[in-house]
Amino acid sequence: MSKEKRIAPAKKWFKSKGWKPQQFQLEAWQAYAYGFQGIVNAPTGSGKTYSMAIPPLLEAIANQEISPQGIQIIWITPIRALAKEIAYSFSQAIEGLNLKWSVGVRHGDTTSAERQKQKRKPPNVLITTPESLHVLLASKGYPKLFKELKLFVADEWHELMGSKRAVQVELALSKIRTIANELRVWGISATIGNLETAVEVLLGPQLPTKTKLIKANIKKEYEVVSVLPDEIEKYPWAGHIGVKLLPKALPIIEESQSTLIFTNTRSQSEIWYQRLLEVAPELAGIMAMHHGSIDRELRHWVEDALHDDRLKAVVCTSSLDLGVDFRPVESIIQVGSPKGVARFMQRAGRSGHQPGAVSRIYFFPTNALELIEGAALREAINNQIIEDRLPFIRSFDVLIQYLVTLAISEGFNQREI
Repeated sequence: MSKEKRIAPAKKWFKSKGWKPQQFQLEAWQAYAYGFQGIVNAPTGSGKTYSMAIPPLLEAIANQEISPQGIQIIWITPIRALAKEIAYSFSQAIEGLNLKWSVGVRHGDTTSAERQKQKRKPPNVLITTPESLHVLLASKGYPKLFKELKLFVADEWHELMGSKRAVQVELALSKIRTIANELRVWGISATIGNLETAVEVLLGPQLPTKTKLIKANIKKEYEVVSVLPDEIEKYPWAGHIGVKLLPKALPIIEESQSTLIFTNTRSQSEIWYQRLLEVAPELAGIMAMHHGSIDRELRHWVEDALHDDRLKAVVCTSSLDLGVDFRPVESIIQVGSPKGVARFMQRAGRSGHQPGAVSRIYFFPTNALELIEGAALREAINNQIIEDRLPFIRSFDVLIQYLVTLAISEGFNQREI
């Protein structure tokens, strides 16, 4: 079957949805069909998920694997909130391509009953976190679980690479590669300065012969609006939590369909949430808060309500930084320094989360020095100056945890490991 004929079902499904494949998506589909591994790099909201979700499904159609057994795809996500959206995207694609694949999600919020169900009958697509993947490696009989694996995707690799969680992914991959003979590894990345390093960290210094770095030629439009205090002379020089500017957030919330208000700490998000309710009690019932310490069910309710356009505003931390496709979100407010250009762009991309849309973000400085930072952020975005993510090396603590993980399950041979 020719490569063009192989991707025809995906083109047909896209057309039925009123979509047109982006050039980088087509390139990724074809690269996968030719056996390549690598990284797809594209702006937030441009369709990165379907660049890698579609090609293994097309291969299944070509090989007539309509209803296979065992895990075929492992999709690593850095945050739990993102897993639900990826599962939805996969389910849509599977149904649209007339396949009978199953999709499962496993992370810290997954119930014991669901985990047991997955153990008895593993899903064909497993969406999980680095930590939960290591929990699977701690289970007896894990080689059987990974034996049929065809594709391993590290989503939001730019976010993972700057932490020890990337080391967890690398170590897990080193073991899985010895089990799954047909495994291909791909990363999905948005804003990052050192892409070549990102490829090497994911695939290893001895890169496979068929390695590809696919960069989307898409100019994402960002609109950065700095919200200034009325009297700069009286503005504090350091510290503070930005509530002096809080009244200026009300018109933005009122005029927008929905707004995400990003803060840097959980305590700051709680203070902003309470102060907003004090100033604008009419927001009660249509405004919510979201961070990692909030109960799982409440977090899920907030995500669903925001997706379904039932909330006017959500005050949040980095728990909503990545990937979640909240289409109704119109405006983003960043309170205080985002601590990096890439993170600022990532958060801005929560609005206008679709190809061609403008991402608008309002920057609320908490002190006078951050007024300068707002100008610097705008300049960096305009000139595409994005910081590198430095990989962790010699992470012996993670290595020891990994060795203990293997020891309590199937054990390991010292020389081989």
